Amino acid sequence: MTHPQTMKAVALTEYLPIEREDSLIDVELPTPSPQGRDLLVRVKAVSVNPVDVKIRAPKARTEAQPRVIGWDAAGVVEAVGDGVTLFEPGDEVYYAGSIKRSGSNAEFQLVDERIVGRKPKKLDWAEAAALPLTAITAWEALHDRLRIATEPAENAGKTILIIGAAGGVGSIATQLADLAGLTVIGTASRRESADWALARGAHHIVDHYDDFASQIENLGLNAPDYILCLNSTDKHWDNMANALAPQGAICSIVETEEPVELTKLKDKSGTFVWEFMFTRAMFETPDMIAQHELLNAIADLVESGKVSTTLAERLSPFNAANMREAHRKLESGRMIGKLVVEGFGE
Repeated sequence: MTHPQTMKAVALTEYLPIEREDSLIDVELPTPSPQGRDLLVRVKAVSVNPVDVKIRAPKARTEAQPRVIGWDAAGVVEAVGDGVTLFEPGDEVYYAGSIKRSGSNAEFQLVDERIVGRKPKKLDWAEAAALPLTAITAWEALHDRLRIATEPAENAGKTILIIGAAGGVGSIATQLADLAGLTVIGTASRRESADWALARGAHHIVDHYDDFASQIENLGLNAPDYILCLNSTDKHWDNMANALAPQGAICSIVETEEPVELTKLKDKSGTFVWEFMFTRAMFETPDMIAQHELLNAIADLVESGKVSTTLAERLSPFNAANMREAHRKLESGRMIGKLVVEGFGE
């Protein structure tokens, strides 16, 4: 299959406030060629995540060559490297990619087949692109880091508190935790976000601005065996440590800005663990293919109606102006669900 020698992309050369028109720019770049286990994917839709905003945030640095960011995509395999065994040209795929490589905000992208899944057949491109990064993060946090069994029978009577249940990761984590048979308590402070979380598998809602332990007790529930923190680890640390059940576990995806006092978990023999979905790709760990497998498992759950996409808004076509708008919306801190940019000149 032949593909163009150049491709359209949205990139940056300076790290600027999103209000600046040159914070993200339209560029034309050489189309890369796949080697080894790489797929060359023709990108159809891209989701925007907090990691995009964090990496693009203003800083005193410039790039000699335009830098393409973006870590959530759905598209079609255009060509494959000579070591590829899992896919072939024409396959429809979805993936989050690697933070160490050129991103998905381009017409074509190279991605290692071991972190790519087959696109759920019942979803369109935007609905599929909304899923990979958040689904990988939620799955790894629950099943790899907190070691929660996938079989409901093994989780009878157990409870999880999900802080930020209406966000991108929270919208998937509530669904997966519910499927695993856990009692799911989500946090939300607005009616709109509470309703969103309840519609996706949360059984109870508490306010993340108030004391968790007393709110959970007032609901007649036991202290949570697990806590998944998807917002401000520092701010919630004492509240989480106080609410956690003895021998319970906390997982967070949000780095701390200040040191936190781990000794608050000592009397409870509590566990604290990080989840960073780029770890496997960054270090090319021996179990890197686990992301391929879990994305396929999520595709199965979507096709059986057990997991729904968290797409909330679409922007089209794919260009720098719409990508800047997507970043602006994300920076507002009031996004519910996921925002996708789609359509290269379509």
